[in-house]
Amino acid sequence: MNLDLLPDQIFMRDEARRLLAERAGPSALRRAIESGGFDRALWQTVGTELGWCAVAIPEEAGGLGLGSLEAALLAEECGRRLAPVPFWSSACAVAPVVAALVSEPARSQLLGRIAGGEAAALALDLATLAIPVAAGRTENGWRLDGRIANVLDAASVGYIIVPARMDDGALGLFLLDRPMIAPVNPGFDLTWPSAPMALDDVSLPPQAALATGLGEEELHRALRVARLGLAATQVGAAQGALDITLAYISERVQFGRTIASFQAVKHRCAVLVVEIAEARALLYGAAGLLDDGPADVDMELAALGALASEVVFRAAEEAIQLHGGVGNTFEYEPHLYLRRAQATAHLFGSAGEKLGTLADAIFGAAA
Repeated sequence: MNLDLLPDQIFMRDEARRLLAERAGPSALRRAIESGGFDRALWQTVGTELGWCAVAIPEEAGGLGLGSLEAALLAEECGRRLAPVPFWSSACAVAPVVAALVSEPARSQLLGRIAGGEAAALALDLATLAIPVAAGRTENGWRLDGRIANVLDAASVGYIIVPARMDDGALGLFLLDRPMIAPVNPGFDLTWPSAPMALDDVSLPPQAALATGLGEEELHRALRVARLGLAATQVGAAQGALDITLAYISERVQFGRTIASFQAVKHRCAVLVVEIAEARALLYGAAGLLDDGPADVDMELAALGALASEVVFRAAEEAIQLHGGVGNTFEYEPHLYLRRAQATAHLFGSAGEKLGTLADAIFGAAA
């Protein structure tokens, strides 16, 4: 597989990198944290004016009709700067689920809203992929009952897609349009806010049911792009942690010379460069396979998820250590990357669980 990016892809990535360097720097990031972890002005720019969320949405639904790799490139740059915008939730989680599982005309309508810059979220336990919400029919439509502990980006979205378990055991997708959301959790990741959602016998009209009779495997297949996008944000965050580390050690003087000149420090940074490059290569390869649709893409995504989780944690850990004493303070950025590494470590399963899935597939096939 040729993992070289095309000129248009390089241009898109570089423009996204330039914009986020200007608009999501340390001071802007801290202002967003103080206001709840969401930068509304930046989202207006990237979501509405530049149409980032339209990248992988089909043209007939108002999108650009590009692929998973383009969405992953943007997710990677968002992760690199810890951009406080709901790009992953809207473009990588909700849009693929709607595109794969919702029928017309609701499909085009909802995708068109995302392509136009309206944020959306998925109400799902992303650690276990359990379905904590039950759905039942009523005389006037539907009733939802259940609680989701954390819905990523819930407080900044226009609508939420809720997978729910129906009376017959199948799954359904339900639309909560402009929902009432509880206050945002302080959360461990200050740049990716979440909020709990309590659905206590919530009544919905008949048209709120976007899809019914779904199997869990169908939902899992629709979430492949979400898994890819999450790994992209982790790879980007690993690169961002390395970036701030290289900038710091090139300025920090000890014993009359910058600590970047110390061989031991060089070796630690070199190891990170190699590990991030490996994770990025796996990311691009998985994105290409996802667009081509081979049967073994789930193995690639499991391997990618495990590697990305480990790489971002290692990069954040090294950032804190190589910053020295200030690496443990709130005033410097390393802790923000460690928070991202910790907060995303168990989404779609832990690294160990992903490696277990991969091992089962390999040894099962060998047996």
